Amino acid sequence: MAKSSHVTTTSSVDIAHLRHTAAHVLAYAVQDLFPEAKPTIGPAIENGFYYDFDRSDAFTQDDLAALQARMREIVRADYPMSGRRVSREEAIEAFRGNPYKVELAQAIPEGEPITLYTIGDFTDLCRGGHADSTGAIGAVELESVAGAYWRGDAKNPMLQRIYGTAFPTQQELDDYHAFLEEAAKRDHRKLGSELDLYHVDELAGGGLVFWHPKGALMRGLVEQFIRDGLRERGYLPVITPHIVHENLYATSGHLENFADSMFGPIEVEGQRFRLKPMNCPGHILIYKNDGRSYRDLPLRYSEFGTVYRFELSGTLHGLTRVRGFTQDDAHLFCTPEQLQGEFEQTLDEALRLMEAFNFSGFEYFLSTRTERGPTDEIAENAIRHALESHNLPYGIDEGGGAFYGPKLDINLHDAIGRKWQLGTVQVDFVLPERFELKYRGPDGQDHRPVMIHRALAGSMERFFGVLIEHFAGAFPAWIAPVQAIVCPISEHQLDYAYEVRDQLRARGFRVDADSTNEKLGYKIRHWKTQKIPYILVVGKSELADGTVNVNERGIEEKRTVSVDAFAEELAAKIASRR
Repeated sequence: MAKSSHVTTTSSVDIAHLRHTAAHVLAYAVQDLFPEAKPTIGPAIENGFYYDFDRSDAFTQDDLAALQARMREIVRADYPMSGRRVSREEAIEAFRGNPYKVELAQAIPEGEPITLYTIGDFTDLCRGGHADSTGAIGAVELESVAGAYWRGDAKNPMLQRIYGTAFPTQQELDDYHAFLEEAAKRDHRKLGSELDLYHVDELAGGGLVFWHPKGALMRGLVEQFIRDGLRERGYLPVITPHIVHENLYATSGHLENFADSMFGPIEVEGQRFRLKPMNCPGHILIYKNDGRSYRDLPLRYSEFGTVYRFELSGTLHGLTRVRGFTQDDAHLFCTPEQLQGEFEQTLDEALRLMEAFNFSGFEYFLSTRTERGPTDEIAENAIRHALESHNLPYGIDEGGGAFYGPKLDINLHDAIGRKWQLGTVQVDFVLPERFELKYRGPDGQDHRPVMIHRALAGSMERFFGVLIEHFAGAFPAWIAPVQAIVCPISEHQLDYAYEVRDQLRARGFRVDADSTNEKLGYKIRHWKTQKIPYILVVGKSELADGTVNVNERGIEEKRTVSVDAFAEELAAKIASRR
């Protein structure tokens, strides 16, 4: 899934350690006020922390207020965080009345240290990573309560998860609230409804998106922009089935490594089929369908392929976490000697895509495999050299690679500083081996090709969720579903409004006319809420002169120009993708 974050702190205290300490402070407060509640686990998370409790009565908002007040008392007391190593038997004995802590203690592998940490009168089983004392927490706040299964397994007891956040200073907490307010205004679920772009219908099932005409039009424009780039770079379009025999995924390794994310089998005439979770095995079959020579390579297949993945209902979120989505997917088959150049051109494509949508602050991560194979060094070097050839700094994500190879993950920052992970490019020596792919080399012998997986937008659903929030629904004219609306001051100018609309439509622009019998002020306010790039007002003088009064989004000054002059201005803005 796409991931976003917004953490700013000026303190030298590690923010994750501070929030982990705040989770302990929460458990301490719960122990004091609700001693019957059993603490389980409480980690720091992005932008805050949580702690899960087993308690028969539900925590209320009044309970949260009381807990928050007690937490602030514990913070002011500035208790030191002290830790000590213990034996497994000592840990089990310390938490004899709490089966969750006992289970955790028993599960710690032999040889790993077992530690207990204490603040005030509260002791917890924890591996560490804390502030030195509770006083390091400058500001703490509890946010909400939700249900959560013990260890994320629906077969286990349902617990109560209390979420909160903590910062070194009150000012940073206030800034965080301001950020949340801005993020709420940009929420793609809210804007998706208000702008009539898409909806998710529970009658059809959660996580399945219905694109409305405006949303589908926008998506088509973005897909066409991507397709144009693919065509320029020599990609060949392919289309693969939505459902295939599960033997294909047994060969690819997805049944072994990815089964939890796949929908269950569909029985047809005694055989088992699966909705496809990935496009790559289908592209491999197209490659394998014919004999290949080194002269044919590189082969670049592209597909806007719809895939289906099983996500728990509690994790679904608008467009950014769904069960059916379309990837701007492509797979490249090349010789080992071509690998470096092919990887570098995919990086060029990624930069072109992200810059077209005004994203900035890119971050790059080389994600390695936990179980390294003999070809991993070759793959990792290709990624490193591509980044270095573009003078791009990067980090290492140990163990973040796919089961079939290392990958490059591209993170970006949106208009309010949130970080999102969208694009990914992977080098794969594994699947060509599993499917016994080959090409005839110049020596007349068969050789194994290298495969590159690349999805730069990631999924169109997730990409649009990020795009809506990045622009707060005020899309640039080149992808806005309606580029201009013509508003007559009275019904006497309605025919002229239609004439202007038709002139602009004839030149390829997406323009509508407002035929409602409302006052002009109401019309303008309404279309501003729809975030239309241009509102063209026409009255008596505009009718007489063959002009339009231009109200441009985000610009106070109004101006009157000819229809031709406006058309030229709009065409230039679309061409520049500003």
